[in-house]
Amino acid sequence: MQSGQIEVDSFDRKILDVLARNGRTSITDLAKEVGLSKSPTQARLRRLESEGVITGYCAQLDPIRLGLDHVAFVEVKLTDTREAALAAFNAAILEVPEIEQAHMIASHFDYLLKVRVTNMAAYRAVLGEKISALPHVASTSTYVAMQSVKESGFSEIA
Repeated sequence: MQSGQIEVDSFDRKILDVLARNGRTSITDLAKEVGLSKSPTQARLRRLESEGVITGYCAQLDPIRLGLDHVAFVEVKLTDTREAALAAFNAAILEVPEIEQAHMIASHFDYLLKVRVTNMAAYRAVLGEKISALPHVASTSTYVAMQSVKESGFSEIA
């Protein structure tokens, strides 16, 4: 087991699986699906929350219905990859709401960003005025998504 990792048994996995599919499941329904009574289910849920396995609950929004159907993936190459430069870049991307995801990558580029906006004009503005202006950006390369095949996020516990 890795440092910081906690042990979860089959009941914990079932709880996490049910909640990942529907975070609004009541304790009564959760207990039924997991196969435990309410009290132990609630105790396990509290433990999973207090130990940071469950980090929060949120509504899943449909970006298409909100008019945010333009997705681009952006490779970013930095001019400097020392810790201070990475920290500055990481802090700056947190301030760009159009960046939905950001991952440091072991590749010929340094970061992969998922950007979600309303249309190509909005993307061009985000790229030109926000992403290119981030600290230490040397170059970018854009890939426009034509269709989303799967975007469910992390929801199944092995």
